[in-house]
Amino acid sequence: MRYADLPDGRRISRIGLGTWQFGSREWGYGPGYEQRTTALVQRALDCGITLFDTAEAYAFGRSERLLGRALGGRRDEAYVATKIFPVLPVAPVVQQRAVSSAARLGVRSIDLYQVHQPNPVIRDGTTMAGMRGLQQVGLVRDVGVSNYSLERWRRAEQALGGPVLSNQVQYSLAHRTPEDDLLPYAEEHGRFVIAYSPLAQGLLSGRYDATNPPSGSVRRMNPLFLPENLERAAPLLTILREVADAHDATTSQIALAYVVHHPYVVAIPGASGEEQVEANAAAADLELAADEHEALRRAAAAFQPLTGVRALPELLNRRLEGGRMRS
Repeated sequence: MRYADLPDGRRISRIGLGTWQFGSREWGYGPGYEQRTTALVQRALDCGITLFDTAEAYAFGRSERLLGRALGGRRDEAYVATKIFPVLPVAPVVQQRAVSSAARLGVRSIDLYQVHQPNPVIRDGTTMAGMRGLQQVGLVRDVGVSNYSLERWRRAEQALGGPVLSNQVQYSLAHRTPEDDLLPYAEEHGRFVIAYSPLAQGLLSGRYDATNPPSGSVRRMNPLFLPENLERAAPLLTILREVADAHDATTSQIALAYVVHHPYVVAIPGASGEEQVEANAAAADLELAADEHEALRRAAAAFQPLTGVRALPELLNRRLEGGRMRS
């Protein structure tokens, strides 16, 4: 496992474990998945994974509880990140919600406390005042944001009066927008981009195609898994397989290796089982050659999926079909 050095000397694993799926049924992992979460977390720690990401919004706090229970007596081995859902992110609310998250996690301090989304109405001044107070009393060590533009990330730092250590954003070979501005900013200022959905919710695993779509409502409502987009992704998956064969690795591992190739990026893929945890951890040690990285970048740039308004009609049909099936 490779690690990233934080400004205060602590280290976090370049590959972490995302826990959105903990306590949630919509991923389609089956009724016994919740009972397996402790084994998943323990196996992750055994593999050298130290970064664990959750949020109060995941299963209405159940993900935090399951993660805290799963860490058990090995809490000191982990760097725990959680997020506040910013419905009313004024300073007193931020502080109260942090106390609640810490209680659910069973921790005395939260390693990284993040704003889950930028609030379109409330500016970050009052939010970061709350964060600053949490740092002063020791309940929060590092402050982060999620889904922030570069401009708003900078404004959040100004409001905090100190480093906003990370910005958690969607980043994968299927979504490379952070390469334009967020990654250069992180490298220049010693900050980190935390890549969520680094496997594009499984698209880059190569398991799915137009004849074998994924199950689970989360993936079904992701436009990447529309039949036309699965067909458009075929050339990218072909390059992924070629690079994977050269490294005796899987396409998922190469997709993760691409993301963490940048020194100021860490990734937080989810996992359905212990074998996937092990494979994800091993991806941190893969070194891509310059020509391999460039070939992947070119193939990713050529992948132009249907999104937005163009994908909406088919997604609405899927939602209607799902409603009829449940009734």
